[in-house]
Amino acid sequence: MRSDVVKKPVARAGARALLHACGITREQLDKPFIGIASSFGDTVPGHIAMRMLERALEGGVHAAGGVPFVFGTPAICDGIAMGHSGMYYSLPSRELIADIVETMAEAHKYDGLILLTDCDKITPGMLMAAGRLDIPAIVLTAGPMMSGRRNMERLSLVRDTFEAVGRHRAGQITDQELEEFELAACPGQGSCQGLYTANTMACVTEAMGMSLPGCATAIAGMAKKQRMAYDTGVRIVQLVMEGITARQIMTAAAIRNGIRIDMGMGGSTNTCLHIPAIAHDAGVDLPLEVFDEISRETPHVTNLRPGGDNFMEDVEYAGGIPAVMHVLGDRIEDNPTVSGKSTREIAEAGRVADTEIIRAADNAFHPEGGIAVLRGSLAPDGSVVKQTAVPPEMTVFRGQAQVYENEEEAMDAVMDGKFTPGTVAVIRNEGPKGGPGMREMLSVTSALTGLGLEKQVWLITDGRFSGGTRGPCLGHVSPEAAEVGPIALVQPGDEIEINIPERRADLKVDAAELERRRKAYQPHEPKVNKGYLRRYIQQVTSASTGAVFRD
Repeated sequence: MRSDVVKKPVARAGARALLHACGITREQLDKPFIGIASSFGDTVPGHIAMRMLERALEGGVHAAGGVPFVFGTPAICDGIAMGHSGMYYSLPSRELIADIVETMAEAHKYDGLILLTDCDKITPGMLMAAGRLDIPAIVLTAGPMMSGRRNMERLSLVRDTFEAVGRHRAGQITDQELEEFELAACPGQGSCQGLYTANTMACVTEAMGMSLPGCATAIAGMAKKQRMAYDTGVRIVQLVMEGITARQIMTAAAIRNGIRIDMGMGGSTNTCLHIPAIAHDAGVDLPLEVFDEISRETPHVTNLRPGGDNFMEDVEYAGGIPAVMHVLGDRIEDNPTVSGKSTREIAEAGRVADTEIIRAADNAFHPEGGIAVLRGSLAPDGSVVKQTAVPPEMTVFRGQAQVYENEEEAMDAVMDGKFTPGTVAVIRNEGPKGGPGMREMLSVTSALTGLGLEKQVWLITDGRFSGGTRGPCLGHVSPEAAEVGPIALVQPGDEIEINIPERRADLKVDAAELERRRKAYQPHEPKVNKGYLRRYIQQVTSASTGAVFRD
C-alpha cells in the first residue's frame, strides 16, 4: 500500500508514534489509510451539513476495513461573494483546492481519497487533484437544496432573489415582497436548486463515473444521501484493494460523457472552464471545439432553471442521471465507473418516471445541447453561450456597442436605466488575468432579466456568467482584454454581430482600424497587486484553455 512508506519501515518509529497519538491502533497500521477531503464550512449552504456526511463516510470506511482521516479544504459561496471584490477569489480558489488535496494526499501517502464536495469551484478542484494524483478516488457531492416556498409558489435562488432585484427596480414588487423572497427562496442546506454550476458539476461527475449512481441528484439532508455516503466509504476501500485509480475512470470517454450530460441537460457555461481543467490534470487533451461538436449532436432533454421551470428535485424523482443517460442511449460511451458498473450498464438500467421532466431524445426541448462555442473577429480563440437559454429572436443579432470597463460600471448602468434596447453591452477587463479570476456577472444579468431586457440587449464579456444566468449572454471571450484581444479594442458605437446558428461573434470594424487601435492601446494596471491574486495573474492561462496554471 502507498501508506506503507509512512507506517512500516523501522525508521518510521516517529511517524507511528504520531499516528498512535491520533488514536490509531497497532492493528489499524495494517489497513488502508483513506483521506477524506471535506469542504465543510459555515458560510455555504451546500456545505453546512457535511459533518453528518463525514461521519457516514467514516462508518463505511471502517466497515470495509480502512482507516479514515478527515482534512479540510476551502469553500467559497459564489452567491455571497458575487458583485464585489470577493468574487476575484472564486475561480482562483479552484487551483488552491486542487493543490491542498494533492499536498495532503502526498504528504501523508493516503491509499485512497474520498472527495466530499458540493459547490461551484470545489468539485472541479477536487477532481483536478484526483486526476493529478492518479490514486483510488471517489466523489460524494452533498446534494441539491429543496425548492423554496412562498405560499404554494416554488422558489429558487436566482429567479427569486437576484432577478427580483431587477423587478424591484422596475417597481413590479415591493420592499416587503423582496424581503419575503429573500427569506423563503433558500430553505436550508444544499446546492442551489436549479442547474447552476454546482449541480451541473455534480451531474458531470456522476456521468464521468467518479461518484456512485444517483449521487448527483440525491437531495441534501435526506437519508438517501446518508446511505450513499456510507456506501461511498465502503467503495473507496474496495477501489484501493482492486487497484483502480482515478485515471482508469477519468478517460477521454469519461470526459466526453461528462460533456454529453452537460449538453443534454442544458447546464452551466462554467463547465467550459472546469472540464478542460479536469481533463488537463487527468492527461486528456480537450480542445474547446469538443464542447460544440458534442452539443450539435446531443438533444436537450431536461429543462431546469434558470432556462426552464423545473428543479433538481424534479430530476431526482424522475429518475436522476441514470435516467438521463438512458434517454441519451448510445451517445453515452462505455467506460468504467467507481461503482464497478460500466456507464452503459448504468444507462441501460436507468428508468424515466416522468417524460416531461426527462424527455425522450425524439421529443427534446431543443434539438441541440445547452452550450454553443462562438468564434469570429471578436473572439478569435472562442467564447461560450448557453444557447438553450437565449430567446429565439435573439439568436441572430446586430447592435451598437455600449462599453463598460468593469462589472461595477455595468451594474450601475443597469440600475440607472442606461442599458439601451437594441445594443450590445460589452463588459471587459474581467477575464482570468484582467478580472482577476473571471468574476461572474450574475448580478448584472439577473437585474437585466428582471427589468425585462433579455429580449432587447446582448451582454458580452471576457469574464464569465453564473450557472444561474439566462438570456443573451456571451462569456469567456478570448483573448481577453488583458491580453489585448479584440474585446479590448471595442469602442462605443462599434457594430457587433452575434449569430449562434453560424457560431459567429464578430466586431464589424476593419482590420486596419483595429491594428491602429491596438498600437495605441494602453493596458490597464492590475486591479490587485499583492498576495495570492498577484501570483494567480502571473500564472493563469486563457479561458479558452480552462484558465489553468501554466505548466
